[in-house]
Amino acid sequence: MNEMTAVTTAKDWASDQEVRWCPGCGDYAVLKAVQRTMPDLGVAREKTVFVSGIGCSSRFPYYMATYGFHTIHGRAPAFATGIKLANPELDVWIITGDGDALSIGGNHTMHVLRRNLDCQILLFNNEIYGLTKGQYSPTSRIGTRSPSTPFGSVDRPVSPCMFALGSGARFIARGIDVHKSLPDVLKAAHAHRGASFVEIYQNCIVYNDDVFASFTARDFSAERQLWLQAGEKMLFAAGTKGIALDAERLVLKVVEADDPSVLVHDPKNRGVAAMLIELPEQGFPVALGVIYEDPAPTFESSVAEQNQAAAKGKTPDLQALVSKGQSWMVEKEPRAE
Repeated sequence: MNEMTAVTTAKDWASDQEVRWCPGCGDYAVLKAVQRTMPDLGVAREKTVFVSGIGCSSRFPYYMATYGFHTIHGRAPAFATGIKLANPELDVWIITGDGDALSIGGNHTMHVLRRNLDCQILLFNNEIYGLTKGQYSPTSRIGTRSPSTPFGSVDRPVSPCMFALGSGARFIARGIDVHKSLPDVLKAAHAHRGASFVEIYQNCIVYNDDVFASFTARDFSAERQLWLQAGEKMLFAAGTKGIALDAERLVLKVVEADDPSVLVHDPKNRGVAAMLIELPEQGFPVALGVIYEDPAPTFESSVAEQNQAAAKGKTPDLQALVSKGQSWMVEKEPRAE
């Protein structure tokens, strides 16, 4: 049987390492979702690489029975770029957190997105620095009290998906750590050729517990979650309400489900994608699933084409390359008697 079509199970993708996160951490749910998803992707473990930076989520590569790199703070995209350029056949996943990707690693995250490296980027957003004991992070809300903001944060938080859109990402999605639809989001990200950016709302039970409860708690989820499907109407609240465009103000609004102005989700519409990302700021439901997807040539394919064009009609000659330009010979001087 071909390695790329070998039948595997979730257990085959789990390593023999003890999983060590705080009891109740949302990272457990994300790990299980990824391990359940991998057998459906038709990829081989030996052709799969998980790359992480620093943070709670960055322990992830240890728990996957694949190749993995636990790198340095914020630099996972740089390592992933080198891996993909060296071997474009590898299936590369970047595991990062809101602090790792959007603070010290913000510059690297921006460049891997604009370059459109073919990889999956899973950003675990718990709106706090968990590994270093609860300091506020780039995504922490105004008023967040933490050891580094004892009187409450006055910073305006970063919107990960808006950051990705502004950086030129061609695939942007959102999921929730414990939601049953997270594997579907992961499959869609993997099917996309190019940099797939997935923000995962992940609960930090120790330092920021229930920060997303306003839309994840069972009592509120139906009214506060808008799960998007390409080609389908934007409906929520058990199909009783929808999202429409206010043509005069050029903003989104909530209407009844039978209103003819309810929008049909077109993932290629970048303008509407930006408005969907910012829906919660207007008191509307949180847009989840694939928000934006508009494929473009990948970085590694463009590099390969450029290298092929540069090498066309030329004969490899290492000695000529070494001798090109300024060169000199160091002669051995006779030893003094």
